[in-house]
Amino acid sequence: MRAVVQRVDGASVVVDGETVGEIIGQGLCVLVGVTHEDTEQKAAQLARKLWSLRILSDEKSCSDVGAPLLVISQFTLYGDARKGRRPTWNGAAPGSVAEPLVEAVVSELRALGARVETGRFGADMKVSLTNDGPFTVLVEV
Repeated sequence: MRAVVQRVDGASVVVDGETVGEIIGQGLCVLVGVTHEDTEQKAAQLARKLWSLRILSDEKSCSDVGAPLLVISQFTLYGDARKGRRPTWNGAAPGSVAEPLVEAVVSELRALGARVETGRFGADMKVSLTNDGPFTVLVEV
């Protein structure tokens, strides 16, 4: 699994004009990509990493300060643009595999005590955020 993690001061995701997920104030906006070999164990590992990642102010984690997370599925994280001008998506798991694993990340985060907002799997989403820093990191498990 691969995640692009951004420290934010507010973020939201809109689908068809409706806000489906929003966090206000300090937190993390997390774009999650799933590849073919990923498992529920990797989803749990990613959730634990996200919950304890010390990238908020004063090197705190979401678990330290109760900061929320906005988790959004994004198959394009496994796009490959090394050849030609058009990326291939062969590395991305199909929706039937990816959706339950993204949900597993969200479920594990909530079980750890996190407040988690989400996008809508497979939808055309409009994501808005204020990147705080800016601070963006790639996490792979």
